[in-house]
Parts: sequence; C-alpha cells; structure tokens
Amino acid sequence: MKKVLAILTLGLAFGAGVLSAQVRDWHDLESVHKHIREAIGEMEHARAANHYDMDGHGVRAEEHLRAAERELDLAVNASRR
Repeated sequence: MKKVLAILTLGLAFGAGVLSAQVRDWHDLESVHKHIREAIGEMEHARAANHYDMDGHGVRAEEHLRAAERELDLAVNASRR
C-alpha cells in the first residue's frame, strides 16, 4: 500500500510541477503522460495483487491517475497550438 501511495504522490506531484511551469515543448508533457500511463498500469497490477481490497483507496488512486492523464492529454493538445 505504501508503494501505491508513493507512486500516486510522485505522479501527481510531477504532473503538477510540469503543468505549473511554462511549457515550451509539448514533448516534455508527452513524457509525463507516458509516466502517468505507466503508473496506472502499476496501480492496476497492485490492486489485482491485493485482490482489489484496499478499502476503496486503490480505486480512488487509480481515478486520480486517470484524471491526471486526461488533464495532461488536454495540456499536450493545448501546447501544440
């Protein structure tokens, strides 16, 4: 569970840091987007390994990662303009 929270925290902190900085190259955002997708995969694996029993925290963590993924996708599209 600690690993899951660490991954979530790192992913969200990294994503927030990238979004708060002035974006000059959308390739940077695509790299973050890739890391978020990897974190989602690791979260799915962790939830399965724990028989999806994390008192709902695993589901919420995955939802937050998916929300971050959607926002990063929007950021990449906006920076391409």
